[in-house]
Amino acid sequence: MLLLIEVIHVLLAAGLVIAILLHSGKGTGLSNMFGGGVPSTFSGSGIIEKNLNRITVGLALAFGFTSIILYFYTLNGGLGR
Repeated sequence: MLLLIEVIHVLLAAGLVIAILLHSGKGTGLSNMFGGGVPSTFSGSGIIEKNLNRITVGLALAFGFTSIILYFYTLNGGLGR
């Protein structure tokens, strides 16, 4: 069980790094390479950027959740104790 959580945690960390690197700064960034330069909506960011934001937030929440699980696992010496 612990190994599975650790593998998921590492995959989430790698996904989070990639998602953050895909974000554009001030008009530049890797996201423009994949269509981030399309015309924007009323809020000022494109559809691709909004979806990338949602993915990044989801990955960050999942990473935080696995971090808490791993913390309590090491604190108590195991989940079932």
